[in-house]
Amino acid sequence: MNETVISVSGLRKSYDDFEAVRGIDLEVEHGQVFAFLGPNGAGKTTTVEVLEGYRERSAGRVEVLGLDPAAPTRDWRERIGIVLQQCRMRPELTVRETLELYAGYYRSPRGVGETIAQVGLQEKTEQRAGGLSGGQLRRLDVGVALIGDPDLLFLDEPTTGFDPSARRQAWDVIAGLRELGKTVFLTTHYMDEAQRLADRVAIIAGGAIVAEGRPDQLGDRESRPTEITFRLPAGVAAGQLPGDLGAAAAGGNGAVSVSTREPVEALNRITGWALERSLELDGLEVRRPSLEDVYLELTAGASDNDANGGGE
Repeated sequence: MNETVISVSGLRKSYDDFEAVRGIDLEVEHGQVFAFLGPNGAGKTTTVEVLEGYRERSAGRVEVLGLDPAAPTRDWRERIGIVLQQCRMRPELTVRETLELYAGYYRSPRGVGETIAQVGLQEKTEQRAGGLSGGQLRRLDVGVALIGDPDLLFLDEPTTGFDPSARRQAWDVIAGLRELGKTVFLTTHYMDEAQRLADRVAIIAGGAIVAEGRPDQLGDRESRPTEITFRLPAGVAAGQLPGDLGAAAAGGNGAVSVSTREPVEALNRITGWALERSLELDGLEVRRPSLEDVYLELTAGASDNDANGGGE
């Protein structure tokens, strides 16, 4: 049986007459990467700050690493690592010096060299923080969070502003945390990031959890229709497609979209029909509903404002 690292029941947080978090429940198990998604103003940041012990709750039960975060101890604090969305390092310190500085705050820190290797900064060990790129600084942020050898890490929008290459490199670092046996609570606005990294996902909107589950199952994605899209050659109409596919096709000007719950069978019929007639189907694509599709549907109409002046 897996150990529960975070357990929340009936969590509420109000600011005067505004209820930012409205009775949410969630659980995170040991060794998971748990992604927490939601639009601005949905209650994400408020919830995370309660879990980290930096904000008081109005009601509900919260247990993190076996302790109520409203009454943290030093031992409990040392078991948690936090990577904020923005973190400023002392620019004059090298990567090694930065980690040595933070290691001094803990009674049983990880090895500095081991941590540098874990976040992929071996070639930048003696580079001053002020000379690091944005992606390298983010790796150093994660290194600082790891140096105390925490059991649980909170990562707040860890790849915001990264180019695609830097994001992929950051994903490798985060995936490596799971291999170390760490539990990761990840907040992100990137659906592909959650899809790639998370074992479980929770979506919050309007202060309430509107969906939770595995990324590939969220919002009944597995049971939703698949879209097959392509362009027909000039002079060929969608109505000429075999059987009921022609009647089911939508689009115009040669663009065709077929929605089906049996994509393998439908694709076989479409490609077989095209091959028999020596037709090219430009732009042929098979697309299942994505996590982003589900997210946009579930968060439609969510407030963009928070009681904290536009925060999350």
